[in-house]
Amino acid sequence: MRTAVGGARNDSGLQAVLDAMNPELYAMVVGRQTDNPLEVFQGKRVLHSDIRGGTLERGQWAGLWQTALQRPAPGEKRSAYIHIPFCRHKCLYCGFFQNFCQEELENAYIERLVTELKMHAGSPYLTNPVNAVFIGGGTPSALSPANISRLLAAIRQYLPLSNDYELTLEGRVHDLIPEKMESWFAGGVNRISIGVQSFQTKVRQAVGRLDDRETILKRLEALAGYNQAAIIIDLIYGLPYQSPEIWLEDIAALKTAAVDGWDLYQLNVYENSALKKEIAAGRLPEVAAIEEQAELFAMAHRILSEWAVAQISVCHWAKTNRERNMYNNMAQQGNTMLPFGAGAGGRADGFSLFQERDIKRYMQKIDDGEKPVMMMMTLHESARLHDALKNQLKLGYLDLDQLAASFGPRVRELDVLLALWEKQGLVTRGSGMARLTVAGQFWYVNITQSVLECTNALLHGMGVWEKPKAMQGMAMQGMAMQA
Repeated sequence: MRTAVGGARNDSGLQAVLDAMNPELYAMVVGRQTDNPLEVFQGKRVLHSDIRGGTLERGQWAGLWQTALQRPAPGEKRSAYIHIPFCRHKCLYCGFFQNFCQEELENAYIERLVTELKMHAGSPYLTNPVNAVFIGGGTPSALSPANISRLLAAIRQYLPLSNDYELTLEGRVHDLIPEKMESWFAGGVNRISIGVQSFQTKVRQAVGRLDDRETILKRLEALAGYNQAAIIIDLIYGLPYQSPEIWLEDIAALKTAAVDGWDLYQLNVYENSALKKEIAAGRLPEVAAIEEQAELFAMAHRILSEWAVAQISVCHWAKTNRERNMYNNMAQQGNTMLPFGAGAGGRADGFSLFQERDIKRYMQKIDDGEKPVMMMMTLHESARLHDALKNQLKLGYLDLDQLAASFGPRVRELDVLLALWEKQGLVTRGSGMARLTVAGQFWYVNITQSVLECTNALLHGMGVWEKPKAMQGMAMQGMAMQA
């Protein structure tokens, strides 16, 4: 649900936009004054810029893609996203499930995926180095050793990987067995992202994870023993049965676990998820409320700030210098991202594109010799500004001097918003620079969404504000996945 404020270009400044808001809208966008900065907002919002490019007609897609392929690639760093839409098991909290693994379908899909990688290899746009590749899903580690070997060989053959490339494979603990791990490393994987979610056996198994604490730690040790890749894990806070004491045990385990970095994500209870149904039926306890989740994040942050680790975004920490986080950084910056596979999305040559999600339609388009595009849009004139805003805030700061130098002086009016958030304990301000406090990092999604909406109102007269939905009090801070 959205609330509109005005329609023409706003020339009276951001303060006038804020002054025109009713109390409910103001509390959603700016927050409320409270003694506890972790309670400034009443719930998490969805991150959505509401600045859309022009929708391109289906008949234009093939021609635009072919034209792009014949142009020299820009000199910026580039990435590729490759989607594997299969899982052996559906976790209760998951909002990204597409298909269960089926051997025959998996074989057919990988055959088409290899064909797609080969389809335009060597064209001018695809000859510049690709710095990072992310194989996401789904559960890419569920692929058989034979199929992942085929895919990895095609990646190395058809994508011009840079000398210092990062090649990430998403996976689960249950797949950390020698035959699979050896096929990953033989194929050039040098970063592995594992969805641990919690080390506590009861918590894990309540939401559909399979392995117990001892198995997780042993398999991570075995993975690290190959000495071939950065090992990154995800932990989620707010899960059923996850008391503050259990959460602190999860954080403590990071210190000795065989990992190079981790993400801390807030639980997202999707509206139609199996997890919500289990809670509603009384088969699982209620998850932590937003105030409790905020405290869990703050507790973890206090502990990690005392360790010899580097916080490299609002939700990501590097334990060793092996973790570079290249793909995620490039995705945040809005660099070229080449999409491959059913359901993949990307950006290239001034437009964004999304590929067929349905596997059968995807495979048919590949068989017909087509790039399997489902939608294509031109980028909005403010897309680069929005990329810069989102990237800086994800890294925990906002540099108005730098933004004004690149995008014009009106961006400085965002300082009105930053001044209000400083009083609320969400940011600290210096000369042209604001940094998110711990509370600001927890509310990163709300802060970013409000900055984007205020920027739209300021520059384009687009006073449209996205209202939180019922379950957004349990939103996840920027998860992988893709996002």
